[in-house]
Amino acid sequence: MANSTTLRVVIAGGGTGGHLYPGIAVARELLNRRPDAVVTFAGTASGLEARVLPREGFDVDFIRSAGLKGKSPLALARGLVLLPPSALDAWRVVSRRAPHVVMGVGGYSSGPIVLVAALRGVPTLVLEQNALPGLTNRLLARFVSAAAVTYESALPYFCGKGFVSGNPVRPEFFIGSGGAKEERPDDVTRVLIVGGSTGAHALNVAMVEAAPELARRRGTVSVTHQTGERDLELVREGYRRAGLPATVEPFLHAMDREMTRADVIVCRAGATTLAEVTAVGRAAILVPLPTAADDHQRKNAEVLAGAGAAELIEQHALTGPVLAARVLALAGDPARRAAMAGAARRFARPDAARVIVDRALELAGR
Repeated sequence: MANSTTLRVVIAGGGTGGHLYPGIAVARELLNRRPDAVVTFAGTASGLEARVLPREGFDVDFIRSAGLKGKSPLALARGLVLLPPSALDAWRVVSRRAPHVVMGVGGYSSGPIVLVAALRGVPTLVLEQNALPGLTNRLLARFVSAAAVTYESALPYFCGKGFVSGNPVRPEFFIGSGGAKEERPDDVTRVLIVGGSTGAHALNVAMVEAAPELARRRGTVSVTHQTGERDLELVREGYRRAGLPATVEPFLHAMDREMTRADVIVCRAGATTLAEVTAVGRAAILVPLPTAADDHQRKNAEVLAGAGAAELIEQHALTGPVLAARVLALAGDPARRAAMAGAARRFARPDAARVIVDRALELAGR
């Protein structure tokens, strides 16, 4: 058991990989700097954190919480009903863990923990990955001690308490990514398709439609595809019918390894996904989620596409033939892939976790 002088940190939030994995990156950096620290997480039993954090070796406390924004009337009512028990759960977590600092990584489950900690006088820091802060962080802005943002455009929302850190990713994404990726001897281009932690139906359907054309170019591409649970069999069967060999999984736990191995990444344009793509430095085909809040994914994608680091396909224009043509064009042009990879690496912020931990330790008085 930790003694009274041991640094104690709670990292709250999650739900999706875009919120959770920056928190894991910060936790790893903190433990590298302070091996004696006790770092625990708080989230919901239904979120990605319930599956991932035990694998990563972190303790997680679960609270009752549900989202409020963009929900159906029934889901909204459920979220409102959960507010009192959510606050009670958060109070108990803060009491039991007695943290010196609480960090919120986004997602609705971060709100109760961060707010309770702030009201009890515990220093608090939130991470904001997008140009326009999410609802939870906008509501917390007046209460928190500090806010680490990825884009300068987010600073005005945090009442002078924000600082630009970049979006932290796990250090594994930077290992071995420092130069242009060598071509395999047989010139097979590795293509990774990933639609976020729960998959992306539009990407899954488009790849099934693209599979026959990719299969006709046998030996040109090697496909690894994270589908999410819902479309797993649809994609596996689609590839089987087309005769396209592929590795198809509902979730890829070693995403750093898969991205590093890839030559081309086909993905959404969430902030954390793009931070990982730029960390490994790979050519990317981006399909922004059109329903993302305030259209932030399209804005993210346009930044990388404008710098020559990625190609952009709007979802309304996404078809199997279009996607197959883009993938095969990049497969046949290693020089262009190398140029895109170099442009992507210029967006990487390998010091983001360090900058955030510096501020967290300052807030904790350590």
